[in-house]
Amino acid sequence: MRGLETIIASILICVFGYTGIEKFLRFEHSRKAFHNQTFPGELAEALSYVVPGVELLIALLLLFSATRWWGYLGSLLVLTVFITYVGLIWVGAFPRVPCNCAGIIESLGWAEHFFLNLGLIGLAVVGLRSREVGS
Repeated sequence: MRGLETIIASILICVFGYTGIEKFLRFEHSRKAFHNQTFPGELAEALSYVVPGVELLIALLLLFSATRWWGYLGSLLVLTVFITYVGLIWVGAFPRVPCNCAGIIESLGWAEHFFLNLGLIGLAVVGLRSREVGS
């Protein structure tokens, strides 16, 4: 089970590390995308710092065995928020739909975003379960 857990953690580390770093490297682009959302300006400003910071924190938590359970839990929570937002966009709940995704993920459509996030949620759940079984 440890091999599977290592693979799952590695995938999630790559996703969260990549997206968090990309948002900080292209901070002005990312910040403008947050401000182009349907959020109030103050929330958009806060999210432009918080989201990539949380993504990097999750990647860091997943990196170490002692904190991996928290990383899986954080992944599950953040991905649930992301998939809810993407689902609402997909069904047309917002008047405008800018994407603040990073790199190649930016090129995905809303259905692909939804199913990617769903798959990542599945990985986080399997990771959490493997930590519970292993305890």
